[in-house]
Amino acid sequence: MNQIVITHTRPEHIAHLVELQLLCYPTLADTSRLKAPHFESHLRIFPEGQWVALAGGRVVGMSAGFLYSFDFDHPHHTFDEIIDYGYFTRHDPHGQYFYGADVSVHPAYRGRGIGRRLYDARKELVRQRGLKGIVTGAMIPGFAHCKQVMDAPTYVARVVAGEIFDPTLSMQLRQGFRVRGLLPNYLPDTATDGWSVLIEWRPESADEP
Repeated sequence: MNQIVITHTRPEHIAHLVELQLLCYPTLADTSRLKAPHFESHLRIFPEGQWVALAGGRVVGMSAGFLYSFDFDHPHHTFDEIIDYGYFTRHDPHGQYFYGADVSVHPAYRGRGIGRRLYDARKELVRQRGLKGIVTGAMIPGFAHCKQVMDAPTYVARVVAGEIFDPTLSMQLRQGFRVRGLLPNYLPDTATDGWSVLIEWRPESADEP
């Protein structure tokens, strides 16, 4: 089994990142997937906030984000508007939060702790820079299988209570994130009717000392 290495994204990884988007988000509208010009912009604007997971030199996971002064008194936003349609031009060098735009792992490499290690890289950045924490909009892919019998708020409440496992949100809750609210129409994802969840991680909420 190839050793997994987490490292900062470089220009030569971009073509593989575009392929990874297609593999990881088959139900997402194509306009919301990140493309080569987006990844190029990320590396120009905030290279310290971009990582890849490599297995034998192959890109099998990625994390992308930027700094932002998030206002929890006015939390509602869409994915496209906050990431400026993929270009991260709303990056604020003095922002107090790392906004997580994407963490994705190749389907064949899931279950190996790659997502956790990518989140660990984000957490280390937060600690090094003395930031308040991480904010992101969490997709809830499991809701697609439950939406005929319950609404999104009920689904999220049951995931938080541990009654339902969601492939994305459950993992993020284990990483120490907490739910701060729901985000309707966050992403044009027909499978989940556009629902996502606003989540936050702060260093003091982490399980580790």
